[in-house]
Amino acid sequence: MDLKNKVALVTGGGTGIGKATCFALAARGATVAVNYSRSKVDAEETAQIINNEGGRALAIRADVSQDREVREMVDTIVGRFGTIDLLVNNASITRHISFDDLEAATEEVWDELYDVNVKGMFFCARAVAPFMKSNKQGAIVNLGSIAGQTGLGSSLPYAVSKAAVHGLTKSLARALAPNIRVNCVVPGAVATRWWSGREEQMMKLAPNLLLQRISTPEDIAQFICTALEQEAMTGQIITVDSGQTL
Repeated sequence: MDLKNKVALVTGGGTGIGKATCFALAARGATVAVNYSRSKVDAEETAQIINNEGGRALAIRADVSQDREVREMVDTIVGRFGTIDLLVNNASITRHISFDDLEAATEEVWDELYDVNVKGMFFCARAVAPFMKSNKQGAIVNLGSIAGQTGLGSSLPYAVSKAAVHGLTKSLARALAPNIRVNCVVPGAVATRWWSGREEQMMKLAPNLLLQRISTPEDIAQFICTALEQEAMTGQIITVDSGQTL
């Protein structure tokens, strides 16, 4: 799929991988809706940079864990740009909890992470699907994590939520075929604000990776665009981790 003149929604688009993806899509000529929940200043700055460089972008707030807010967001985007062709389900949250502290993985933590990381991705996919079906083409990329493959990560509930994202990708690929492709990009360690306060730990990890480098948000964003473009692929879980999981 040629991304030029397509309308893309990127959740969590104001920071990190989401921000880099918004820029990568705009560079390919796509119109970008930059979703945010709390990072208003970052999202508006991202959209403004794209608009200042001759692209088209809109910053728009919605908590993806709330179906009503998601549907209202999608209606606003369609009202402004006519349709939605592409969805990048990037918005995710975590809690840093020691794996052996099972009591700290409270019901509240489980609900919070699943509401955003899993249900939020489903709500967004469900909301955009009718417009993609009407166009007889569309593409969705969900952001997974190697935590969902290895069982390791910032917390046990986070790792399990990302494993659920991988499963959601396969189920949505079946549910939305043949006109809508759904794939999952699975980053390893990425140099984003998620490492805030733990930069030394991140730098110690780099030499132990096969490629001896931590992925950048731009690395992941470029591959997200590739997955959106690839018309012969759906239901795939694709790892981009500098060899971290080998």
